[in-house]
Amino acid sequence: MQTAAIVFEKPGTLAIKQLALQTASEGDIVARALFSGISNGTERMLFDGTMPSFPGMRYPLVPGYETVARVVEAGPTSGRSVGELVYIPGANCYRDAAGLFGASAEMLIVEGRRGVPLIAEQPEQAVLLALAATAHHAVLRAGHPPSLVIGHGVLGRLIARMIIAIGHPAPIVWETVPARRTGGLGYAVSSPEDDDGQRHTAIIDASGNALVLDEAIGKLQRQGVLVLAGFYGARIDLDFPRIFMREATLVAAAEFTADDVSAVQALVAAGALSLDGLITHHASPADAVSAYRTAFSDPECLKMIIDWRNAA
Repeated sequence: MQTAAIVFEKPGTLAIKQLALQTASEGDIVARALFSGISNGTERMLFDGTMPSFPGMRYPLVPGYETVARVVEAGPTSGRSVGELVYIPGANCYRDAAGLFGASAEMLIVEGRRGVPLIAEQPEQAVLLALAATAHHAVLRAGHPPSLVIGHGVLGRLIARMIIAIGHPAPIVWETVPARRTGGLGYAVSSPEDDDGQRHTAIIDASGNALVLDEAIGKLQRQGVLVLAGFYGARIDLDFPRIFMREATLVAAAEFTADDVSAVQALVAAGALSLDGLITHHASPADAVSAYRTAFSDPECLKMIIDWRNAA
């Protein structure tokens, strides 16, 4: 079996290629992708070659961890059924390319347990499941209701919405790019320069910009918590005296858990969490080169979707 896939052949080089797939086992599913999202954080680092080395990382590679697909074959021990709509957070099923994270392809083979069944038939918005689960995880990691979120990209918006959805007061959101200061859903978005001097018990950084962390630490109350929800590369440098004077706690919010996924689906189903307005751009696989360029460089692009229904 072969599949069309997005391939980073080497840093800076992207192509749509036909790749041979590995053989499915009895515990696997074969799924046909409907939609996949482009991450302008981790995928940008994979594309430009700045991603720190992970086990199994090599080029050529297939990126992507935000794919919604329909099960077309289900192994007898997979736990899934033909016709199910599933979220696939990654795949490593290619004979001639690494899967990191591997889900940006038309056909995917993964263990059945890797296919997260979706409650509602909303396949396009469901590509946001991993980011929404990441937002939920970051809010819980704060330990206190976060009152400042830094960054108003798609993750920052989901974090702000999540804070409200689970019953906390609306946060303030900082955003340095004017084009991204619109779209606040029940919360205010402002420039850091317009800050009113408020101190915060808990702050979440969703910008991924290590240069803002010192300023964020300076906005904490004593013994406050700064949650690092972005991805910052290999090293970050921080002003220790600020940390010392605040007696601050720095918390990393890494991978979400199955409980986070369940919580997000429940909040969406209950109408407490909206995923509206976060998908701003669409492209066919044939236009992947320009789609990735837009996702990585256009500040008005929150989430770019590759529509695999148009793979032909």
